Amino acid sequence: MPLMLKRISHWLWRHLLHLGCLALLIVLLPRLVTGVYAANRMYQQPGAPDKPVAIIFGAGLRRDGSPTAMLRDRVLTGAELYFSGQVDKLLMSGDNRFVDYNEPEAMRQFALSAGVPAEAIVLDYAGRRTYDTCYRAKAIFGVESALLVTQGFHLPRALFLCNMLGMDTLGVEATHCYWNGSPFVWNVRERFATVAAFLDLYVSSPLPGLGNPEPMFVD
Repeated sequence: MPLMLKRISHWLWRHLLHLGCLALLIVLLPRLVTGVYAANRMYQQPGAPDKPVAIIFGAGLRRDGSPTAMLRDRVLTGAELYFSGQVDKLLMSGDNRFVDYNEPEAMRQFALSAGVPAEAIVLDYAGRRTYDTCYRAKAIFGVESALLVTQGFHLPRALFLCNMLGMDTLGVEATHCYWNGSPFVWNVRERFATVAAFLDLYVSSPLPGLGNPEPMFVD
């Protein structure tokens, strides 16, 4: 009997180890793929090529409704692209599911305060996730080619999603410093978010909230 229990225990631990390795691979491999894919597609603002549009991704609001430090950096980077003539318009995409939570409008107000003219700003109120923002940029706003503006940890997933959804995009990194624990937390979160992005692209293919087309450029 003890020998039988020993064999069962050995078999159980071996299979648990295999499952653990498989789970680790599932979490790490998508992040590796997107990182390799994005390696030659990421720029700093001064060296980024010209595109018609910069897509700025939401990054949360403070309790008072103002943009977080991370979101402010994204908007300021987009503003720098506009002022330098590298883009003609800014598509600001964020969450507005609730009356008292309006990421795109907060982004717009901050951009206006930085000197960006109102006619250069287009808002996407249904960019609840990166997948939704990329999907809607093409399907609703007619974006074919764009610069994606976000932090470096987020750019690989955003670039992979937008390009796999039919756009020609390059990334511009919003680079500033945050509190010491922030990069670690966001990078851990990003690994799981990238797994979810692969499931969206290759398994579930969800349709985000859509609506009537609102092309940013009219011939």
